[in-house]
Amino acid sequence: MDKHRNRKETIVEVTVVGPDRKGVVAEITNAIFKKGGNIQQISQNVVRGLFGMQLEATFNKTDRKELDESLRLLSVKLKMEIKVHYQEPDRLKNIAILVSKEEHCLQKILDARSKGEISSNISVIVGADDTFAQLAKNAGVQYLIVDHRNSQEEAETHILKIVEDFNVDLIVLARYMRVLSPNFVWRYPNRIINIHPSLLPAFPGAYAYVQAYERGAKIVGCTAHFVTDELDQGPIICQDAFSVLPSDTLESIKEKGRELEAKSLVKAIKLYLEDKLEVYWGRVQFRERS
Repeated sequence: MDKHRNRKETIVEVTVVGPDRKGVVAEITNAIFKKGGNIQQISQNVVRGLFGMQLEATFNKTDRKELDESLRLLSVKLKMEIKVHYQEPDRLKNIAILVSKEEHCLQKILDARSKGEISSNISVIVGADDTFAQLAKNAGVQYLIVDHRNSQEEAETHILKIVEDFNVDLIVLARYMRVLSPNFVWRYPNRIINIHPSLLPAFPGAYAYVQAYERGAKIVGCTAHFVTDELDQGPIICQDAFSVLPSDTLESIKEKGRELEAKSLVKAIKLYLEDKLEVYWGRVQFRERS
């Protein structure tokens, strides 16, 4: 891994998802090599017969149409979904925000953008209902509703289509209270950021503040991390904490936690947008831009 890559290089991310079969890695890497690519990172997973692979390569020069077409033909041959994402350092990154019922993280992100604290296009906000439709409208961001009541699989398929249509670079889970499947996560490796209300690995799951309060935790915090197919186990980007006072109740802890969650999530987004995050062997390392 070269931590000081030439910023003039084109960075290409290729994701492959489909039924597990032999020879996929060799086929994909050969296709990249033939087009002059230099592979920087590669990872793969298999869960219940579903294969997922993420490959990052750099090109000094590349014909996008030729590369796209060669991988499209390979997708047909392998009967697998192959997506190509080009990282363009001179273009503002596009963000999609997924929300449920709590607004503190979403509001903080929108405020940070309006104040110029983060430089990006917030392209779309996706919610399960119209709870935040007016908030999005006031911010000038398109708001789309994806109903999860019937099927999480159908909802994810819908969201994936939205993300592709908006050419999204980063997906932010702003207290999005659904567990994304491997089928979703593998398509956006190290491009989905979540905020969790505890200092992971302590108190994973949905009731972190309750667990901390019941266990008498003296320090409570939150963790911004990349999302993987293992719940609340993704590479940690940043963590922040506050001391619990003897006078604190469960509700006061939650209130302090919400404020900290919003700040930490914005911090993680800024680090990503500034290209300061490198995931290596499951850990986030910070890098200086060359």
